[in-house]
Amino acid sequence: MKDKSSINLKKSMGRGSLEHETRESIHEGEIMTLATKEVITISPSTTIKGTSEIMAKHKFRRLPVTDPGSGRILGIVTSMDILNFLGGGDKFNLMEKKHQDNFLAAINEHIKAIMTKNVFTISTKDTIASAIKIMIEKDVGALPIVDENDKIVGIITERDIALSLNGVMTEELVKDYMVEDVITTTPGTPIEGATKIMFRNKLRRIPILGKEDLPHAKDETLVGILTANDILKYFGEKELIKNIKSNSGMDILNAKVSEVMKKDVVTVEPLTRIGDLCELLAEKNTGGVPVVKDGKIQGIITERDVLKTIDIN
Repeated sequence: MKDKSSINLKKSMGRGSLEHETRESIHEGEIMTLATKEVITISPSTTIKGTSEIMAKHKFRRLPVTDPGSGRILGIVTSMDILNFLGGGDKFNLMEKKHQDNFLAAINEHIKAIMTKNVFTISTKDTIASAIKIMIEKDVGALPIVDENDKIVGIITERDIALSLNGVMTEELVKDYMVEDVITTTPGTPIEGATKIMFRNKLRRIPILGKEDLPHAKDETLVGILTANDILKYFGEKELIKNIKSNSGMDILNAKVSEVMKKDVVTVEPLTRIGDLCELLAEKNTGGVPVVKDGKIQGIITERDVLKTIDIN
């Protein structure tokens, strides 16, 4: 008899470790079979700069913010919050208005000034299926797991779920789940412009198209990719802070995308199997890749898209 709490794969049903693992540890709450139990958290008094450095170092997309005394969750800071602060949205007011464009002063503000306070959480008794449903419906990439006192005991991310499908999805193809309407930008775009594009479209990565190596080419080609983590890493570099010519945030934000983007781009083809895609995401430690055919970009596929291959009904 099928366990009611286990999830089904739309086509490759019953194959692989995901369903097996949920049954193995059902007594603990199946969500904990995939969750990270040792969670790095920060206090609300951590600076924005310090937070960015931690996120860039560990390649985290988010960090829970907890009360230092009780361990109770107070909020969460995500890469989108940082992009917002760097010019993508209303949190840029902290730099532009409160600190009169003084970048060094703004980045030393406490993270509580820009963190997301309304955090979606789940308990250890929740199912993987319910976590996926919340992630998709609420458009969040991770869910802190809390006990009855709101103390954080783990975190489950869309990456944890997607990578558990490594080698499992043997029939589903990338072309059926990729996003075809791809938003791109060029190498000459200022970082401020890129943060606006990414924040306003809720993108954690954006392909870069250009003609740098082929100036006489008729069409632009994929020359790089920019991720939120690339911006965080650049933003947190100590040498960058030392060498800025003034306190103005525009010294940082006017830098070109070409200075920050990755030029060695990992791609897949439309007929790649989802299971093989998940294996590649794990191997390259990335959350999404452009889909390319005959040298032209056809779409982009991310861990969020992988979640949509799972039947949670």
